[in-house]
Amino acid sequence: MFVALLTLLITAAPADGPDTLVVCPVEFREALEPWLRYRDKQGHHIVVVANDRSAVGIRKTIREVAESGSLKQVVLVGDADPAAAHDLNVRRRSVPSHLAKAKVNVQWGSEPEIATDNWYADLDDDIVPDLAIGRLTADTSDELTQMISKIMSYEQQSAQGMWRRRVNFVAGVGGFGKVVDSVLEMATKKFLTEGIPASYCTSMTYGSWQSPFCPDPRRFHQQSMDRFNEGCLFWVYIGHGQRHYLDRVRVPGGHHHIMSNEDADLLRSAEGSPIAIFLACYTGAFDDRRDCLAEEMLSRTGGPVGVVCGSRVTMPYAMAVMSNEMMDQYFNHRCETLGEVVFKAKRKLAIDDKEDSDGQNETRQTLDAIARVISPSPKLLHEERAEHLLLFNLLGDPLLRLHHPNKVQVDVAKQVLAGDKIKVSGTSQVHGKCTVELVCRRDRTTFTPPVRRQYDPSDESLTEYTNVYERANDRCWASTSANTKAENFETELHIPEEAYGPCHIRVFVDGTDNYAMGSTAVFVKKADN
Repeated sequence: MFVALLTLLITAAPADGPDTLVVCPVEFREALEPWLRYRDKQGHHIVVVANDRSAVGIRKTIREVAESGSLKQVVLVGDADPAAAHDLNVRRRSVPSHLAKAKVNVQWGSEPEIATDNWYADLDDDIVPDLAIGRLTADTSDELTQMISKIMSYEQQSAQGMWRRRVNFVAGVGGFGKVVDSVLEMATKKFLTEGIPASYCTSMTYGSWQSPFCPDPRRFHQQSMDRFNEGCLFWVYIGHGQRHYLDRVRVPGGHHHIMSNEDADLLRSAEGSPIAIFLACYTGAFDDRRDCLAEEMLSRTGGPVGVVCGSRVTMPYAMAVMSNEMMDQYFNHRCETLGEVVFKAKRKLAIDDKEDSDGQNETRQTLDAIARVISPSPKLLHEERAEHLLLFNLLGDPLLRLHHPNKVQVDVAKQVLAGDKIKVSGTSQVHGKCTVELVCRRDRTTFTPPVRRQYDPSDESLTEYTNVYERANDRCWASTSANTKAENFETELHIPEEAYGPCHIRVFVDGTDNYAMGSTAVFVKKADN
């Protein structure tokens, strides 16, 4: 039956062979049909095979189809429930994962085997993926229908909105020791400042009670959910994690919840469904008997449209490199699909700095240099990165089409005086509501945050935490908006007397069916300097 179905579908495919192979349980095929028709209209050539083989058999089939030379991506439909080994009903709706032997992360307390789908995408046994791959971890046809509906809505949504320029970070405290934690915090700041274009708006919700980016710790959970539910391009968690919950915010004398499986029903993204990225251990352990946190979130209507996550213990260095490469693929290389972002990031992750003929960005070079000094296994950095090719999996559709803004050319004077007006002009092919902002650089704030040396648990003190948090995430000195009806635009911004230092002019044009963004650096000088 399996071979007959495969032969029929390949025969019916175009002469150049399929670009996508889908492994789908028979009982999910009807629910998958709308996705197949949708992708077919987009020009994809898809072959669908059943799940009635072992992992080795499925991999063999993928390699046979890939011999045509046209295969680009693999979609696995169904969970990887270990109960499939002894329960026929579970087996019918599951697609097995592969368990690869661990070498480095076992030194950090991980299990000796890593659950990975990367193995299916590796056609030449060198660990490095040759295909993009993702898994729709549905347990039922209804769950698959919800996932597909969310995917299609994400791609077809015509309304733009400010959510498309937001990247929201939630971070726990590292707990690796003062030296390593401070280095990781420095690398994160560098990543936020240089890795994401200044035209995007970022927020940080940080679980250190001493940080200005920490809200009232009692409301940390709610604030994390609010950052997701307001709608954003990426929602990124950095910190410790477990299969079914995230680390807790610790304060002197207590601790507070961040997120767990039980919170999945509270996910109700107001605008675009975010892509969730977990830079944390275990949150993507999709081979667990109980659905992991990433699976629970993905299955909800108001949850993320896709999740990139680790299936076992992750390590700071390789995880930081992986996230840096993913953001580079999206923001700088403007990859067209989510699968392509993860696929290309993994291929870059596998390359040693001396072997990278395409060159590296500065953040990657910094991470490599730091790791050689502080890593507990500095001689195994290549092996550590290789394990993260296996550890990180895409739970979602690798064909998911990503939105990218049109570019706005922004022209301003390079230096201006506080208290003066600044003329902002530019060019945008998108017409609509144009928002122009003067914002301080991301490694700065518009005020001097309070220094917190002692923890005060009083209501008054903790309420002030949230006020400081909101100010710290609001880097805007001044803004104005107008409707643009022509390619060229021009406006003025009044610079507040209190503004100073390195800043950016940021422009966002929200059109009817498209949007555009741009920014440029400007230095605000105090009038008496």
